[in-house]
Amino acid sequence: MVSNSIWWLAVEAAEEASGGLFDLDATLPLMAIQFILLAVVLNTLFYKPLGQAIDERDDYIRKNKVEAAERLAKVEQTTKAYQQELADTRRQAQSVIAEAQAAAQKLAAQTLAEAQQEAQAQREQVQQELDEQKRLAFESLEQQVDGLSREILDKLLSSVAS
Repeated sequence: MVSNSIWWLAVEAAEEASGGLFDLDATLPLMAIQFILLAVVLNTLFYKPLGQAIDERDDYIRKNKVEAAERLAKVEQTTKAYQQELADTRRQAQSVIAEAQAAAQKLAAQTLAEAQQEAQAQREQVQQELDEQKRLAFESLEQQVDGLSREILDKLLSSVAS
């Protein structure tokens, strides 16, 4: 134990003689050189490749954003064009439908007018036929009435004369 305590006394004496917290001996420049070497090695082996990878990733992301914005603008432009084309097509379809309806109404009106004219013509023809038959019937009746009147007159005269 005495040798241990002597040893501690020697260490304490050496610490007091060294001057305290910082010793300006050969270890300080050696540690500075080691720190600089470590910084250079870390910079070349770790920080530069990592920085390049980060820069490449940033470039990739930037390019993708630009391409996505261009695609989005193109899609919006295409969508507007399709919507305009769809609206034009709808307008054309509505005009075609309106024209078809007008043509159908015109055809129906024309067909109805023709049917009414044909019915009127048939009615007039039937009326003429009836008028003709009526006239013939009156003529026939007049002849019969004349014949019967003569017979009655002849009978009356023969009965008056007899």
